[in-house]
Amino acid sequence: MKQKILTYLFVFSILLIIFQYVNAKRVFTDMNNKLEGYKTQYTRYKDSVAVLQDKYLDASHFNFNNNEDALSYFESKGLNVNGLENYIKDELYKTNETRGEHPLVPYASSEGRRMLINTVKLLNHKWIIADFSDGEFWGELFITYYIDNDKNVSFELVESFLYPLN
Repeated sequence: MKQKILTYLFVFSILLIIFQYVNAKRVFTDMNNKLEGYKTQYTRYKDSVAVLQDKYLDASHFNFNNNEDALSYFESKGLNVNGLENYIKDELYKTNETRGEHPLVPYASSEGRRMLINTVKLLNHKWIIADFSDGEFWGELFITYYIDNDKNVSFELVESFLYPLN
């Protein structure tokens, strides 16, 4: 009787060990497959980040804050460049508040509306690109600007474009 119990116990132990081995092998294979998937995803994301960094560098080439020459120009005039970009943009947005037609947008707005400058991008210490719209018509402006010693900003329209309606 004792021998039968030991035999059953031995067979049960062998079956338990085989079950654990098969289960562990399946879990290990599953983890390896997941790891390979993560490695593939990581490589793809790493490539995507590199492409986005290149695109960002290209897009930020004409950027006021990344243009050392433009910043040096204002520093040589004794102006603090921190917050200068926002100050210039605010001054340009103030032209939206004038009564009547916009002083920089050379196109008449549709009836009951006003042309307003929406988005502004400072390129360097002299040039600005802006877009404008009245909700129906829209276009873009190329503006030069100058800051005098009293920190007054003057704007001059160089070129403009109005998109045709479809």
